[in-house]
Amino acid sequence: MLLLPAELTHDQAPACCRMLAEALRRDPGTAVVADAAALEHFDSSALAVLLECRREALAAGKSFSVARMPPRLRELATVYGVASLLPAAP
Repeated sequence: MLLLPAELTHDQAPACCRMLAEALRRDPGTAVVADAAALEHFDSSALAVLLECRREALAAGKSFSVARMPPRLRELATVYGVASLLPAAP
């Protein structure tokens, strides 16, 4: 499981992307789940990070979903038209 940090804004996004991509590559599983429960302070960059994780997961032949996405982030995903690309984890 990929764990998102409490703060994920434009300033943290590049480092967070690198960290999560590395964790994704090390994960031997076929299903990648990003846990967004810790997110407290974020902007649309959090969506960009999740979409990059999704891209990496799909490129590696893995599925991708998001667990415990904060309602405000789900609203942002809907506004930007990407909610269907970030399915809720089962």
